[in-house]
Amino acid sequence: MQSIKEIMSTDLTYCTPDDTLVKCAQHMAEKNVGAIPICKDPHELIGMVTDRDLVLRGYAKDKPGTTKINEVMSDHLVAVESHTSVQEAAELMAEHQVRRLPVVQGNKLIGMVALADLALEKQSNEAAGQALEEISEQDQLH
Repeated sequence: MQSIKEIMSTDLTYCTPDDTLVKCAQHMAEKNVGAIPICKDPHELIGMVTDRDLVLRGYAKDKPGTTKINEVMSDHLVAVESHTSVQEAAELMAEHQVRRLPVVQGNKLIGMVALADLALEKQSNEAAGQALEEISEQDQLH
């Protein structure tokens, strides 16, 4: 069975808790991603920020762009280790209603896997479809 290590992205961009909403949004735009991990150095994963978090927890509440990202980040994380199977990752995404999973070794960020990555793999295509269906049924923050 294929593991997450085989399909995860290792070209990572992250923000620190002291970075601003604007800086986080700029990283998202530069990398064309909808989520940015939040790390203490060196790569200690402590949270995630999605584009939705920026809008609903930040800008929609009139927070200025200079607001520190720790004010809008989600710290309730669902993460996997690199040996996790693609099937198990898809099931976790569906269960927790998330489209992206950080990949960690201990508490250190080593990669990211997105629902789209799962959909590209033959073995997980059905699981990814099911996960997307379940994720789309609920509307909540990361």
